Amino acid sequence: MNISGVNAQAIAAIVFFVSAIAVSRVIVNIYSGRWKSHPAMLFYMRVLLGFLLAGAVVLGYYSFAGIDVMSGRW
Repeated sequence: MNISGVNAQAIAAIVFFVSAIAVSRVIVNIYSGRWKSHPAMLFYMRVLLGFLLAGAVVLGYYSFAGIDVMSGRW
């Protein structure tokens, strides 16, 4: 299977975005009181959500621009 670097980057951006949606659902369930959690775990989940969203935005932006940043050669 031969997939270009830009397409792999776009797929990674989609995976990061879907993962961010899943993490945000966990955070909402904790805030609503359905799930119990330690405040440190909630802080960790919010930081993870930030990194996932930033990765999705950056990889998506560069994939639309046609620049392959995952391979290291631009």
